[in-house]
Amino acid sequence: MCLRKPLLSAFVICALTACSGSGNKEVAVGAAPVETLYEQAKTAMDSEDYVDATKYFEEVERQHPYSQWSARAQLMGAYSSYLDQRYDDAVIALDRYIQLHPGAEDVDYAHYLKALCFYEQISDVRRDQDMTVQAVKALNTLISRFPNSQYARDASLKRDLTFDHLAGKEMDVGRYYLNRGHVNASINRFRSVVINFQTTSHVAEALHRLVEAYMTLGLRNEALQVAAVLGHNYPGSKWYERSYALLDDAQRQKIIDDRGILERTFDSLLKPD
Repeated sequence: MCLRKPLLSAFVICALTACSGSGNKEVAVGAAPVETLYEQAKTAMDSEDYVDATKYFEEVERQHPYSQWSARAQLMGAYSSYLDQRYDDAVIALDRYIQLHPGAEDVDYAHYLKALCFYEQISDVRRDQDMTVQAVKALNTLISRFPNSQYARDASLKRDLTFDHLAGKEMDVGRYYLNRGHVNASINRFRSVVINFQTTSHVAEALHRLVEAYMTLGLRNEALQVAAVLGHNYPGSKWYERSYALLDDAQRQKIIDDRGILERTFDSLLKPD
């Protein structure tokens, strides 16, 4: 996934800009007024020196733990780590911020940023999908806890993409099994896509692969039922054309006649084998 800087709320931007007056930008990290440390942090952020920026924000919290700047510094330190793609550090800092400040004005942003830390690490479908699963969990937390947040809509869009990615992984494994003759194992994967990821772009192919698998096992009635669902929901798709070509004349005639024998809804496929 492409790295994209998330939108900072006005509350967080204020924390960076409120102390942007002149100051000694070469001051070493040590005992210093909170304004000086924030100036150092702002300078480092402007220079994309995110390691130093994180360090200065951490110093704000360490030296001025009871100031109004401490909580803001925690969040901004996490944001600096995120921009530097130090995602593990960012998640640790965000979890701490969320635990210490559950009622903060920008706690929804902290949840959003945590979700992005996982989302940015989503890998190719051929690789382990732990980050995708973590992204879904974090996005769901934001959406359920803060449905009116300014970040909820983007989180919903990203959640849809993660679902599509997880479905793609299931399809990749299912095709692997099917091509190697592990037909029952492939059926489990394709059924998972149909049952658990009905809103994704992979459902039509999953239905077709089920038709292939059932025909391979000689389960003609099951293949016919899946083909009927595929034809009803995706009548013009290439996957239905391919499934239709696999059926024999009697099966095709049943689909054409459709005398109420065949169920056309996804519910008909939810029954366990």
